[in-house]
Amino acid sequence: MEINQAFTILQTSGGIRAARIITDKYKKLSKLRTLYFAYLLRRGVPVAKIIHEKWFYGLKFYTNRHTLDPRPDTETLVSAVISDKTDDSPVRILDLGTGTGCIICALVKNIANSSGLAIDKSRSALRIARRNIKSLGLSKQIQTRHASFEHIGKTHDQFDIIVSNPPYIAHNDPRVNDAALHDPKMALYAKNNGLAAYESIAKNAHKWIKNDGKLYTEIGADQGPDIKNIFIHNGWDLLRSENDLTGIERVLVFIRAHK
Repeated sequence: MEINQAFTILQTSGGIRAARIITDKYKKLSKLRTLYFAYLLRRGVPVAKIIHEKWFYGLKFYTNRHTLDPRPDTETLVSAVISDKTDDSPVRILDLGTGTGCIICALVKNIANSSGLAIDKSRSALRIARRNIKSLGLSKQIQTRHASFEHIGKTHDQFDIIVSNPPYIAHNDPRVNDAALHDPKMALYAKNNGLAAYESIAKNAHKWIKNDGKLYTEIGADQGPDIKNIFIHNGWDLLRSENDLTGIERVLVFIRAHK
């Protein structure tokens, strides 16, 4: 099939942007494959899930149904960490709920002398993270582990930086769009009105962070006050918050409270 014919079919099914992304990636498309992609677009499947590719912080990541697609909002978290690192001293990073591995990979790529551990309770997600870590040439710097927010297993040292984009959507939240139907539920939804993961991290992260370390977490819209209270009541001090490009409070930065 001529690429302009494929473009017309895909544009009708998913819009001009989706058609352009798909035809730019696949320089040749059979009629059968074009119709299949059009069917997926009509069902609301995100383009990244169709082409198994999403760019994040200037890096290309493989993604599939077992992981969240890297999102621009999360780049706010990466930028917050990078802006705080002003020297070349070694830094150890713990990524809680790594998914595709996009956060820790972007950090290790952009922070000199950095290394870390990426954990996830989904074995399928960890396979994707390992694939991305390897493709970006970071296998020596980043380890992965099947673990949870409660227990990350034995570590030889504590971490300078902890980062997390945990599940933070309340079950039955009406604001969730159709694209989220194609993401893994365990990476999206959390109990206690979307706050359960933060409660677990705030309670347990003391064990893993250095006294002068910083914890950075992404949050959902309007969750700031509740999450700040959770961390403060668990022995953390709020250092600052960061807004995303739309002006929504998106990242909170905490340090251990010093009595």
